[in-house]
Amino acid sequence: MSVSLYYSASRPLPLTAAETSAVEGIVAARTASFPYRDEESLYLYDGDGTEPGEVLAGSTKLPFAVERVLPVIAHVLGSVSELRRAVPDAEWRVHLDDLDVPWDEEEGYALPGMHDAELIAELGGP
Repeated sequence: MSVSLYYSASRPLPLTAAETSAVEGIVAARTASFPYRDEESLYLYDGDGTEPGEVLAGSTKLPFAVERVLPVIAHVLGSVSELRRAVPDAEWRVHLDDLDVPWDEEEGYALPGMHDAELIAELGGP
């Protein structure tokens, strides 16, 4: 059984050219800095989202290797936080399967313990 992060942004108006350019730049930079080439990273669906009014939508399947889960979650949620800041006037929904991921203006999207170095080391991460 796999677990995935899902993310989407909705609003009445499509992305502007400047927003589209910003989104493309974020995706390229975050994909290039992803730590695991053999795992799924930030993935945006082609075109608009699947729901009416969705301007961005995507998902990331989390790795089965426990030591990689927190680093992947941290990287992808950091990416989605950057996307939200690039498209701020949309209604965003970010969730880990059925669990909503909270938004914090300073930290962005995060889960408890996600940046805890001791926990990551205990799980065998980098």
